[in-house]
Amino acid sequence: MKIFDPDIVTLLPSFKTALIETHCHLDYLNDNDLDRALDLARSVGIDRVITIAVSPENLDTVLEIANSREQVWTTQGIHPHESNAYSDSVHSKIEEQCQHSKVVAIGEIGLDYYYDHSDRQAQIIAFERQLDIAISRDLPVVIHSRDADEDMLAILRERAPNLSQKGVIHSFTSGQALAEAALELGFYLGFNGITTFKNAHNVRAIVELTPVERIVLETDSPYLTPVPYRGKPNAPHLLGLIATQIAEIKDLPVETCLQTVRANSLRLFWNQ
Repeated sequence: MKIFDPDIVTLLPSFKTALIETHCHLDYLNDNDLDRALDLARSVGIDRVITIAVSPENLDTVLEIANSREQVWTTQGIHPHESNAYSDSVHSKIEEQCQHSKVVAIGEIGLDYYYDHSDRQAQIIAFERQLDIAISRDLPVVIHSRDADEDMLAILRERAPNLSQKGVIHSFTSGQALAEAALELGFYLGFNGITTFKNAHNVRAIVELTPVERIVLETDSPYLTPVPYRGKPNAPHLLGLIATQIAEIKDLPVETCLQTVRANSLRLFWNQ
């Protein structure tokens, strides 16, 4: 079955509580797939979707998508992979566009020492400068962190006291020390399809120790498709599979879990 086949909806879990997709990349889809993805998201009860900025080239694109679709919001920010392209003009553009009503966070920002697509010092500079935008604009941050726990923790401990809205470390796959420190500093942790992967014991262990009041859900689509659809493109309508897995790990009724997670998302991104 194709991942965008409407019949897939009959195979997915349904809930009374509306879901919020806090992290995906809608601009990676062509127009037809984008519209179908959003239609499917609505059909499974997802009423809000956040599509994430990652590069100087897509700052305008994600804002245009959010502006033209009622259920979509967005962010402004530069991914660590793109840190070598960070400049004063990019910085100014993020500062300006993050004031738009459809922009709910600064992100995706952070550090990635696994791929090292950008110089590490450039990553640190771009990360810190974008944290400063979030501080000045009173916005939360969406953080990417991979194999950079020590530097990430040092920067967060320095900057977090000035972040009134804090933020989320999305697609959390780091160690327990960073998880505990981030939670202590007031951050949320974002979990996605990785929680369903057979060998992701470390991630499920972090879910176990994270209070449900500090969890938000995401697909990070079109990547990280959850079981049982691994190997196919991911999209927001599969978020319910992740919700079910999180509730199982937390040993909670799924509706109880979803009500709390929805409240977390509204508080973090819409200050509600």
